[in-house]
This record gives sequence, structure tokens and C-alpha cells, in this order.
Amino acid sequence: MSPVQKRIHDAALRLFAGKSIGEVNVSELAQVAGVSRGTIYNNLSSIESLFENVVAQLSSEMNLRVAKSAHPDMDPAQRLSNGIRFYMRRTHEEPYWGRFIVRYAATSATLQDMWSGPPVQDVLSGLALHRYDFRQEQLASVVAMIGGVALTGMLLVLEGHKTWRDAGSDAAELILRALGIGAKEAQAIATKELPALPPP
Repeated sequence: MSPVQKRIHDAALRLFAGKSIGEVNVSELAQVAGVSRGTIYNNLSSIESLFENVVAQLSSEMNLRVAKSAHPDMDPAQRLSNGIRFYMRRTHEEPYWGRFIVRYAATSATLQDMWSGPPVQDVLSGLALHRYDFRQEQLASVVAMIGGVALTGMLLVLEGHKTWRDAGSDAAELILRALGIGAKEAQAIATKELPALPPP
């Protein structure tokens, strides 16, 4: 994206985090982005298309950053734990980003694809290595559980009920235990120092 498109994208993310698509207009978008209405019209065809672009970019960007954060040989349980905790930390650092995901994750098919990237690969790798104990046909339910726990943890962070560290570690530990990892090992994995999330 060009610098102007990035400003429009960031402004849209902030606005959509607190309003529905129909409540966002070009004038407000231009004001938040710090650009003219003409610049907005030159860079997008509609508010609806902008929303879809924001969703698609947000989903692919976070998946790529999480995937880049771990060495291919890392224990899949550690990769999954780190991925969950990255979402909590980024929610703390970028509340608008977290609010956007929490608001639209259940209704946007594109945003739901966020859980079908690295999380699914980590789960399948863990299953193949006998790190996890569930039936293959339960995979869709496992992914739904991970997404639901992650979103609830993000909401706890946003509402100030838990720190990102506590919410992330709790979510990761409980998911790992549900997948068959022992309690002590799950806690150790979920509280290991979290590396930096690679830049976009």
C-alpha cells in the first residue's frame, strides 16, 4: 500500500472497530485519515469494498507474521501457544485492531479464514506427532474452539479484566490441555517467554 492508502486503511480500521459498515461515511473517513474527500474517492470504490479490503489485509497480514515468528522445527504446541498469545499482546498494543476482530470475526467469512492458516497447520502437525489426542474428524470443532477461546481472551484484554499476558497464557494453557497436553507441560509452554512478532 502507498502511504496514503495505509492512512485510509488505518482510519477505516479505527472506524469499523466501533461502527457498523453503514455508519461510516466518506467525510468521517477523510477526517480520521487526515486526507481530502477527493483522495478517499480516488482510492476506493465504496465503503463496502474498503471494509472487505481491510478484512482481507488484516487476516493475511497477521497469519504471515505469526508464521514467520517460529522456526519450522519448533514444537507445534509451542507454535500454537505463541500464536494465541500474539493475538492477546497485539490486542493490548493496538486496541482498535483487537476490537475490529472481536466485532466481525463471527460474521465475516474472510476474517474467519484467519483461524484456518497457521493454527490449523500447528494442530495438524501436533496431531501427526502425537502431541495432541483428538480424532481427525474433530478438526473443525478444534479450530472453532481455538478461535472462540482466543476471541474471548481478546475481549478480556479489551475490557481490562485481564492483562494480555494472563489472558494469553490462560487461553493457550487451556487449549493445550483440551488437546491432550498434560497440565504442567501446558502451563510451562503457555508461560514461556514470547518472542517478538515479526514486522509486516
